[in-house]
Amino acid sequence: MKSILSGLRSIGGGLAEVLAPDYCMLCGGRLSKAEHRICALCRIKLPATDFHRIPGNAMQQRFAGYGTIENAGAVFYYVRSTPLATAIHDFKYNKFPSLAVEFGREMARRLLTTGFFYGIDLLMPVPIHFTKRMRRGYNQSERICRGLTEMSGIPTADNLYARRPHKTQTGRTPEGRRANARGVFSVRRPYELLDRHVLIVDDVCTTGATLLACAETLHSAVPGIRCSVLTLAATKKKKKTKI
Repeated sequence: MKSILSGLRSIGGGLAEVLAPDYCMLCGGRLSKAEHRICALCRIKLPATDFHRIPGNAMQQRFAGYGTIENAGAVFYYVRSTPLATAIHDFKYNKFPSLAVEFGREMARRLLTTGFFYGIDLLMPVPIHFTKRMRRGYNQSERICRGLTEMSGIPTADNLYARRPHKTQTGRTPEGRRANARGVFSVRRPYELLDRHVLIVDDVCTTGATLLACAETLHSAVPGIRCSVLTLAATKKKKKTKI
């Protein structure tokens, strides 16, 4: 089955989206009629953080000392060369946007009863520059928000946008990541966000520099706004690492 899945990944161009639904996008096994994109066994095996059960968890610690972010969460741990990491790579680069939507639904299923979404008015995907969106065909964070909105009923907003291309954060130091993200984002129609509590959503959090840049941009542009952040996955925080 894994060879079939590898073949589907190599097709790309959206055709794989048509051919893939019968197979789990993590293990390659055939799905039952009740399963969608990811089989039940793979869902159980996903590396859950359970941060919502841990006061002062590792995600919250990433933003400790920065008053722009009220709450922070990540549903899974990101570890390279794992099925989850491969799936994230697939929906970012191999044209499987529906997989990002399904992960958004899975995130909501796990958080809806925890109180994490209490008081949240809007979901705000981390934006990508329009040139990157044109090449990719979509913004994966916006697709994650689609799944979250479907399950939670919280609307997704598009007020935050990338005004210039955002160079990759890969290989940069924490300080370099923050400098790279500074000045990238801007806010359109800020009056729509007055006194709102916005949940900024992304796929993976490493140091949190991009999420922090989004929150700082929103706070600078919108009086009274409140910001929290949520990602599908987060790397395990190294000791003494700062944003």
